[in-house]
Amino acid sequence: MPPVMCDVTETGPRPPCARLAPMSLSLPVDPPGARSLTGVVPQLLRSLAGDGEWFPAVGSAVLVVIDGLGRANLSARAGHARFLTSAMTKRDAARTVFPATTATALTSLLTGVDAGVHGIVGYRARIPGTLRAPNQLKGWETDGLDPLTWQRAQPLLEREAAAGRPVYVVSKALYRDSGFTRAIQRGAEFVAAASVEERLETAAALAASHRGALVYVYVPELDTIGHARGWESEEWLAALEGVDAALRRFEQAAARETGAVVTADHGMVDVPSHRHVLLSDGDDLLDEVELVAGEPRLLQLTTTAGAAERVAARWREREQSRSWVLSRDEVIAAGLFGSRVDAEVLPRIGDVLVAARGAVAYYDDRLEDKKPQRMIGQHGSLTEQERVVPLISLGAFRRR
Repeated sequence: MPPVMCDVTETGPRPPCARLAPMSLSLPVDPPGARSLTGVVPQLLRSLAGDGEWFPAVGSAVLVVIDGLGRANLSARAGHARFLTSAMTKRDAARTVFPATTATALTSLLTGVDAGVHGIVGYRARIPGTLRAPNQLKGWETDGLDPLTWQRAQPLLEREAAAGRPVYVVSKALYRDSGFTRAIQRGAEFVAAASVEERLETAAALAASHRGALVYVYVPELDTIGHARGWESEEWLAALEGVDAALRRFEQAAARETGAVVTADHGMVDVPSHRHVLLSDGDDLLDEVELVAGEPRLLQLTTTAGAAERVAARWREREQSRSWVLSRDEVIAAGLFGSRVDAEVLPRIGDVLVAARGAVAYYDDRLEDKKPQRMIGQHGSLTEQERVVPLISLGAFRRR
């Protein structure tokens, strides 16, 4: 008989148990010693309290997130990022969350919990009881998602600010008032800075002038270029060189008691257009599928009632050589959304999930908007290149 897992919430009664199917698929194993991205901010806070396990005690801490910079991407272009790679040891790795996508990963980073609790389960996720799957980065404005309730966990920045800690977010001005910012960064003082170098200079100054401060710096430039041009492009390499130089100057300027950590939300895989799998009317892979959500390298399919096993079987028959095809029960049993999946979050997850392991991306070609099909750099799936990110110590963390 399959095992039974019950979710236990902290604030409510025990929700129903879910009977889980046994895992029959072999999934990737993370590198030995890779730390969880969800533990980074709690460990930084412990270092500020003087009892950190990952990082030594410091006066202030700066967390730099370089969107889209996987550890494999960085290592493969070490000659273009000599400062970062010289500071990175073999053990400086973290395991991002599932799916390996910005909305889920940044939420987990800044709440300290997995998607099974906070509820941001992918790039596009289903609103239970509907056939709507809003974008989890921009859907707050376009689809009326409530930042205070759709994202279900308290942001750590809000908790720390309420306790009196100086907490700052240094990012591009366009993110200041977004719903996603409110969902995961509320409570912090938002400081706008246009360039990467200006953001890092601002962070160093804030950390130096406010003892005990936690400063979060967001660097989206590499991810933006990677999606448009690919991480193997000359444009991406030039941007990496710029980020590397800015971080070198940041460490030189940082106060002696300021510790810094550089990490990322996910890595990136280039998928050329001839590797796209276009799903269109008449394709049997769409039979009994009511909604295609998720993203091109991690589809989440909502099926008609009772059809999940048939849909999964069809996908496995055709796509198992280049993708992992899992039922929702299998994903939960494998712990991919965390050790706990709350009852409210469960129906947001697709009935069948398709995780690309080859250099492929799946698109619903029935949609009028073809702009997403122009993306080259992609992420979201389970491969090491997408899931393993750097965790590099700088400043006081490196000197001690």
